[in-house]
Amino acid sequence: MSGPYTFEQVERHLRDTVVPVRLACLTASGSPLVLSLWFLYRDGALWCASRPRAHVVRHLERDARCAFEVARDAPPYRGVRGQGRAQVARDAGGRLLGELIERYLGATDSRLARQLLAGAADEVAIRITPTRLVSWDYTERMQGG
Repeated sequence: MSGPYTFEQVERHLRDTVVPVRLACLTASGSPLVLSLWFLYRDGALWCASRPRAHVVRHLERDARCAFEVARDAPPYRGVRGQGRAQVARDAGGRLLGELIERYLGATDSRLARQLLAGAADEVAIRITPTRLVSWDYTERMQGG
């Protein structure tokens, strides 16, 4: 782990920052692929849900190595990025999807939430266990313009 944050600050950032995780994986040809997914941080891992036939699921099942970044797009720029290993759990996505909808939409009673939950039984969970963590915080540098 490196950067200005303590491990506790890294965990707090991952728990409290409600933006999609930018996840990078490797395609079958070895090319990097970056995508954004809703996530939550629990038990030392980032958890995402996806459709079972999604490209990201196939790529991570073939090669578990991945990288990620959790950061807002607005100043002051700060965040956490890292590398990790992904595991796909084919039986855990439905419940996780409900938790992600609560986290990102605030409730499960909107039209979008109901639409997403209609396919919840088919969702898979993606568990990303970090192997390397890096934090950055440019708050002080960006003050005073």
